[in-house]
Amino acid sequence: MLKSARKKEKDPEGRMPLVEHLRELRNRLAKGMLAITVVTVVAVFYSQQLMTFLADPVPRCTEGLGESTGGACAVIAYTDLLSPFTTTVKVCLMAGIVLASPVWLYQLWAFVAPGLHKHERKYTYWFVAAAVPLFLGGAWLAYTIMPISMRVLLGITPDGSANILPMDKILDFVVRMILIFGGAFELPLLLVMLNFAGAVTGRRMIGWWRGVVMGVFVFGAVATPTTDPIGMIALAGPIVVLYFVAVGVALLNDRRRRRADPDAELDDDEASHLDLTPEPIDGIEPVSATPALPQQASGAVDGTPSSRYGGYDDVT
Repeated sequence: MLKSARKKEKDPEGRMPLVEHLRELRNRLAKGMLAITVVTVVAVFYSQQLMTFLADPVPRCTEGLGESTGGACAVIAYTDLLSPFTTTVKVCLMAGIVLASPVWLYQLWAFVAPGLHKHERKYTYWFVAAAVPLFLGGAWLAYTIMPISMRVLLGITPDGSANILPMDKILDFVVRMILIFGGAFELPLLLVMLNFAGAVTGRRMIGWWRGVVMGVFVFGAVATPTTDPIGMIALAGPIVVLYFVAVGVALLNDRRRRRADPDAELDDDEASHLDLTPEPIDGIEPVSATPALPQQASGAVDGTPSSRYGGYDDVT
């Protein structure tokens, strides 16, 4: 009975004191960290499979492979005594963060959602539903072209030299490529979000297409470490396609917005059309012959205004 009396009813709009906000944030963070810890511990038992999966894009040097590929191969090695342990911990922790992402992302969403309006929550659901497959698509593309990128980089090795790659360097390279490709695939979604927020229109976005295409290809050339155009085209091509898809979505949203509100796209210093037609109030029809404002005094001879409105001058 005492516990139920102490329990307070939650505000439907999510309003609470600062101490309650901090306490809820602490609880949400604790649940997210607990999920990451549990998944990381489970990933320890599959660490060997995870290491094999991450090192699979590297072309291995076996007997006769070096001659057939022109030396574009490498030997994976550990450079110091603690390297196997630290690399395994990094791989398991990364697996815990990635695989437990539904849990800690939900905790983050549960902390932020009470402060959002109903339509904002609806848009957030759509954006999250689109962001997850876009990031996974970019990550899959990065992992697919990674053997080609590594073969090109290893092919620059001078004759008579061997490539010995530390496992932690391979891990850093794989994670960086996956994050670059996955994050780049989110850029068109960011433009759609700006359009739904009213910050940019679809017509303006389509006017940027030349600069965007040029910038995306430059970004692809800088972000991918290969010297061949395969990695650049593999990254820039899908982003350009997604950009034009985002432009199409923005144009459809602008058309929907114009139908719902014709004055939505007016500039801040542009006045909308005002309808000055009088409307009936409580069933009383307005007198259309009567002007809306009294006429200004003009033609006064003895100081008395010559025009009157309802028997009164414009002062009274």
